[in-house]
Amino acid sequence: MLKWLIAAVIVIPLLEFYGFVTVGEHIGAGKTILLTFVTSIIGMAMMKFEGRKVLQDAKLQMNSGQIPGRTLLDGLCIFAGGILLMIPGFFTDIVGFTLIFPLTRPLYRYFLLRWIEKKMKNGSITFYRK
Repeated sequence: MLKWLIAAVIVIPLLEFYGFVTVGEHIGAGKTILLTFVTSIIGMAMMKFEGRKVLQDAKLQMNSGQIPGRTLLDGLCIFAGGILLMIPGFFTDIVGFTLIFPLTRPLYRYFLLRWIEKKMKNGSITFYRK
């Protein structure tokens, strides 16, 4: 886990710097900075809207006696996407938007469910009932 964190801390800023330089060469520095702010604002608005929808769905499911498992995973994806959209950069914005956008979110949810299932099978994650 520590190896992945160190790799991310090194690779992501380099990737984002490359993105800024490439976009800046094509459209100019001022427009690049403006584009970064605009994507962050749009992303925050999407996160707020989608987050409210997920909270409403979770409340409805709990009120009807269902466990909102997939809905909570959607909420986790929206939260992670919002964090990525707050980080300045184009590559993190792309991943952040795909995490928030309802049509692409199921792809992330599928891999997240597989990861949780794998962790439960090998005993890394356990659940206790009261």
